[in-house]
Amino acid sequence: MSVVAIDGPSGVGKSSTAKEVARRLGYAYLDTGAMYRAMAWLALSRGVTDPVDVLEQVRGADLEISTDPDEFSVSVDGIDVTEEIRSAEVSENVQTVSSVPDARAELIERQREIIAAATPGIVVEGRDITTVVAPDAPVRILMTARDDVRVARRAKEVHGSADAEAVAATANLVTGRDAKDAATTSFLTAAEGVFTLDTSDLNFEQVVGTVLDLVKDAE
Repeated sequence: MSVVAIDGPSGVGKSSTAKEVARRLGYAYLDTGAMYRAMAWLALSRGVTDPVDVLEQVRGADLEISTDPDEFSVSVDGIDVTEEIRSAEVSENVQTVSSVPDARAELIERQREIIAAATPGIVVEGRDITTVVAPDAPVRILMTARDDVRVARRAKEVHGSADAEAVAATANLVTGRDAKDAATTSFLTAAEGVFTLDTSDLNFEQVVGTVLDLVKDAE
């Protein structure tokens, strides 16, 4: 079983790249960020903010996440929250869960179980995959891009445009989230043995091709 671990901040193209690589290799796909988002959605819906309550919630939740790159879905206690977890409110409150060390440990354990069960391989993307979740993965990549490129990409994704107004509305969402996440995870600098892939001046096919080449080289 082979594991491709991809880290990186918002707007570098982690999700789209990871899904496409998984498709081409016939691998499973895991969006670890969606697991934190799902738990943040649950915390918001229940009005939970205290770390002890957050941990209890994570431990008790029936969290189901698809590993099919073509049929992605997330459910919590039988409720489909695939669309809801992408809301701005959830994005702004992910740290309610990710900043609680024991809650992170609980979700990381679940992620490792999913990885261990995947055949013939899995592409895993998130914030601390190459260093914490799957540090022994044969292929470990840190995807990066210039701030202006990342903000423009996310603006187009969220607002359908990368004009000045859309960029201004998106800038804090991207850089602010990174700043918050950087307090609890290390995803802005590549650890030893991790390949840095700067996507600033590459098109999608070039990025996917680079990852596939790294997988081939590791075989």
